[in-house]
Amino acid sequence: MKYILLAVIVLSLIMMPALASAKAAAKEKPQTQAGNLFSAFTGSESSKGLINIVLVLTVLAFAPAVLLLMSAFTRIVIVLSFLRQAMGIPQLPPNQIIVGLSLFLTFFVMAPTYEKVNTNALAPYMNNKIGFEEFIDKASKEMNTFMLKYTKEKDLALFMNIAALERPKTPQEIPIRVVVPAFAISELKRAFQIGFLLYIPFLMIDMVVASVLLSAGMMMLPPIFISLPFKLMLFVLVDGWNLLVGSIIKGFY
Repeated sequence: MKYILLAVIVLSLIMMPALASAKAAAKEKPQTQAGNLFSAFTGSESSKGLINIVLVLTVLAFAPAVLLLMSAFTRIVIVLSFLRQAMGIPQLPPNQIIVGLSLFLTFFVMAPTYEKVNTNALAPYMNNKIGFEEFIDKASKEMNTFMLKYTKEKDLALFMNIAALERPKTPQEIPIRVVVPAFAISELKRAFQIGFLLYIPFLMIDMVVASVLLSAGMMMLPPIFISLPFKLMLFVLVDGWNLLVGSIIKGFY
């Protein structure tokens, strides 16, 4: 819960300048006539406040997705979804359980990074030791450091070439607009690789059961009805949740 609140505070601080400027613009020129509403869309000073409000609402709408994309959430939730499909029970565990478990595992993995953001950026900013721009710069560097650690060079090169950027001398010089999408597709690739490995043991059980049913002449009986108990038994006997969650978390350390 501490890290959830920390992420919300960071996002709120980023939005504060836009909200402040919107309020200031509204106080300077109060609208008293219907014509002012039209002028707000045609280039008057009050239009700046309106634009700021629209930008704030837009960013707040997409902020959760952006924050999750810059964390370990992508890999975790896709791997857990692959597990459901591989076992043949796409409705169990429910989506709420999968997303909730993925969120808490994400905050567990991201805890060291969020601690650094709090120590090096948020705490000094709250104590008025650094300015807003320096706060954003330090917080972005900490997030960049985490993402670059798990981003493939091939994916970074792809977006660097598309953006026509020169090769940076140090990883810290790579802009965040390049790091985020490169990190996202790197995490997607790893998640699909893990999903493929998850399918193998359950696929072998399906093939064995299907072969037995075919040799017994029970062609009309769906193999999934027979193989599902064996899949569940295998997963429970090997303590599958412990192995899977442990492997996912250890992949970030």
